[in-house]
Amino acid sequence: MNILAAYKKYRIMPQLQEHMLRVAGVAEIITDNIDLSRPSATLPMPGEGNIDKQAIIIACLLHDMGNIVKFDFSRFPEMVEEKGVEYWEKIKQETLKKYGANSHEATRNMLKELGVSERILELVDAVGFDQGEANMQSADFGKKICAYADMRVLPKGAGSLEDRMADLRVRYKDHPEGAENREVFEQALREIEKQIFEKCKIRPEEITDENIRQKLEKL
Repeated sequence: MNILAAYKKYRIMPQLQEHMLRVAGVAEIITDNIDLSRPSATLPMPGEGNIDKQAIIIACLLHDMGNIVKFDFSRFPEMVEEKGVEYWEKIKQETLKKYGANSHEATRNMLKELGVSERILELVDAVGFDQGEANMQSADFGKKICAYADMRVLPKGAGSLEDRMADLRVRYKDHPEGAENREVFEQALREIEKQIFEKCKIRPEEITDENIRQKLEKL
């Protein structure tokens, strides 16, 4: 099953599809340019030899599959313009009933149904507000890349880490998911950015939406 067939099977909203494709694009650019043998000032332990590009990209393509269960469509009206609130609310309730009320739980249940590897599940688990410090302290660069790539994609396309964090502060200001320990998470992501790009041939600002768009059809 290719990725578009998986999105169709689980009735993933177009905006979520675009987000996950762009996150995978960020991850591909990083994995194409990272060298774990490069010395690092911010991470004294060597990076683990686990840059499995395929697993990282698949994890990024799937990491938000269950996110519809947490959406309040009144807060994100742009997400329902084409088919309307009633249609997507129906999909939300059906998804919630079948896969779980928590977005992470719903995503995990979908991915288990798809039969993805334990490594992909592990990488998907690394994406989220509550994993920031653990990813920062880990030597697992696969987890760092997945978590960081998610934080480079805004609703309108790729942007800087700081832009993405500012956007999330506004959009999820009063939302129960992702509100706790935000400052800790943000500082951890800043550190992860340093860790990744100390081992990359490119700089963070060289990841642009234009570069990512060129990869979308292939992904």
